[in-house]
Amino acid sequence: MSHKKYESKPLECWQKVKELRLNFYKSAMKAKAEGKMFHTSCGEFPRPIVAAFGDLVHIQAEPYGASCGFNPQFAEACIEAFEARGFARDVCAYMRNHLGSLYLNKYLFGGEFPKPDFVVTGHVCDTHGKWAQLVAEHFGVPYFCLDGTVGYTDEGSVQRRVAYVVSQTHELIDWLEGVTGRKFDEGRFMEAVNNSARCMSLWAEICNLNKAIPAPLDQKSMFTLYTIPLLMAHESRAVAFYETCRDEIKWRVENQIAAVPTERCRLFHDSQPPWNFLKIFRYLEKYGAVCIGGHYGFFLTSAWEEQEDGTLGPARTPGEMGVPMRNKDEMIQAYAEWQIRYWPIFECMTHPKMKNQQLLRMMKEWHADGMIMHLNRGCEGMAFGQMENRLALLKAGYPVVTYEGNMADPREFDEVQALDRIEAFLQSLGLQKLED
Repeated sequence: MSHKKYESKPLECWQKVKELRLNFYKSAMKAKAEGKMFHTSCGEFPRPIVAAFGDLVHIQAEPYGASCGFNPQFAEACIEAFEARGFARDVCAYMRNHLGSLYLNKYLFGGEFPKPDFVVTGHVCDTHGKWAQLVAEHFGVPYFCLDGTVGYTDEGSVQRRVAYVVSQTHELIDWLEGVTGRKFDEGRFMEAVNNSARCMSLWAEICNLNKAIPAPLDQKSMFTLYTIPLLMAHESRAVAFYETCRDEIKWRVENQIAAVPTERCRLFHDSQPPWNFLKIFRYLEKYGAVCIGGHYGFFLTSAWEEQEDGTLGPARTPGEMGVPMRNKDEMIQAYAEWQIRYWPIFECMTHPKMKNQQLLRMMKEWHADGMIMHLNRGCEGMAFGQMENRLALLKAGYPVVTYEGNMADPREFDEVQALDRIEAFLQSLGLQKLED
C-alpha cells in the first residue's frame, strides 16, 4: 500500500448537483401553483413514457425516503406514524419514511405533503406495487403499475421480458392519455429516451474513471452524484450536468487529483449506507483508506457492457448502437430492450451467484483491497444473499467486514458498535491512524 500523498481539491461541480437536487424537490411544492400536473412513483417508473405527455413534475419515493433518512428526527417521526397504522417494521425503510411523511402530511422540504394528480410506478422490488397503491388510495387518485422483470439474461429470457414490458408500455400510454387528457408526443419521447440512455451511460463512465489510482471520487460524494438519473435522467439538464462532471473527473484522473490525498487502501462498500451516518466514509480517511464506490451506487443508475478489452465499461446508447427508432413502436422496443440488457442492478436480486460475479469483477477492475458490507435491514432486495457474497469474497482472498444497520431507520443502527468493527478491520489490514 502506497504512502504517497496526492494533491486533493473539492469538486467544482459540487454546488451544481446540490442545486439540482434541491430545486427538483421544491418543484413539487410549486407544481400546482404553476399549473403543472404532478405525479409520484415508487421504483424505476418509465420516465421517458411519462415525459412524452409534457412538462410533468414528479417525486420518486425512494430518493425521497433516503432524504428523510438523512434527517433522523424527521425519519423517526415518519416511521412511527407508518407503524402506528399497523404496518410491519421489517418492510422497506424508504417505504416507511415516504408513507409516514404522507400520513403526517409533512413534506421534508417544507409545508404539507403535495397531492399528486396520479400515481404511476414500476414494480421491480417486492414493495413497489403495493406501496404506490397505498399512495393512490390515500389521495384518491388514479394508479398504474408497470411490472418490471428481473432474472438471468440468457437470450430467450431477454426476448420474453422485452415483449412483456413492451405490451405493458402500450397499456400505460393508453392509460396516461386518459388520465392527463393529452396525446402521446413521439418527439418528446424520443428526446427523453436519448437523454435517459445518455445519462445512465455517463454515470457508468464516471464510475469507471474511479478505477484510477488515486481515486478521483469517494463514496460519500458519489452517493450525492448518483441520484441525478433517479430524479431526472430523461431531462437534458441531467445530461449536461453529467457531461460537465465527467469532464472534471477526467481532468482529475489526468492530473492525479485524489478524493483522499493520503490514499493507501481502497475499499468498496456494499448496500445502501445508513443515510444518517455518512461520516463513516470520512472516518476511513483517518486511516488513509478511501471508499471508491459500491455495487449499489455503481449499478443502480447506470448502464454497462463489456468492452473490447474484456473489462466493464459504459454501455453505448441505442442511438450509438444503430438501433432503429423511427416510430413509437420501435422506440418503445429499443428502450425496453436496452434497459433489460444493460442495466445490471436487479439481476443480483434473483440469485447470489450473479452478484458474486459482479462483486469479484468490481474488486479486480477497481483495484480494491477489501469490502465493508452493510447488513441492511431496511432493504430486503439488496440484503438478499449478502452472506453468500461475503463467503465468495473471502474465498477469493478479499478481506470483508460486516456491520448491521438500516439505511433509513435511525432506531436500528448502533454507531459505536459499527465504528468499533470497522476500526478493528482497518487495523487488521495493517493501517494505523494518520496524524492530522
